[in-house]
Amino acid sequence: HVQLVQSGGGSVQTGGSLRLSCLANGYFSGSYAMAWFRQIPGKAREGVAALTDDGITKYADSVKGRFTISKDTTTTLYLQMNSLKTEDTAMYYCATHDTADGRWYGASLVSGEYDFWGQGTQVTVSS
Repeated sequence: HVQLVQSGGGSVQTGGSLRLSCLANGYFSGSYAMAWFRQIPGKAREGVAALTDDGITKYADSVKGRFTISKDTTTTLYLQMNSLKTEDTAMYYCATHDTADGRWYGASLVSGEYDFWGQGTQVTVSS
């Protein structure tokens, strides 16, 4: 019941900044959380940052102090990425889960706990 449409991303040099956006179309049932994940070919999808509808955030240790997750009143999720490193290169996905099935995972960074996913956007950081 939620469609996520991503925009942003691209290529930048080390130390640069990028912003990703994710528009949620549809409706949420009860509480909801939105998150960003990233994936490198051949590797598992990694949780980057998560945000609940009441403002709780969680970040992966690798991005703390550099990335900021936020959303606006239209349920557009953002990921501001500063001080980018080559190891941040990956396909980035936004995701969301709510309490429609009676379960609540909060600001989770576990991909299996999310129900709806964006189409993905590539971020490439070069030295």
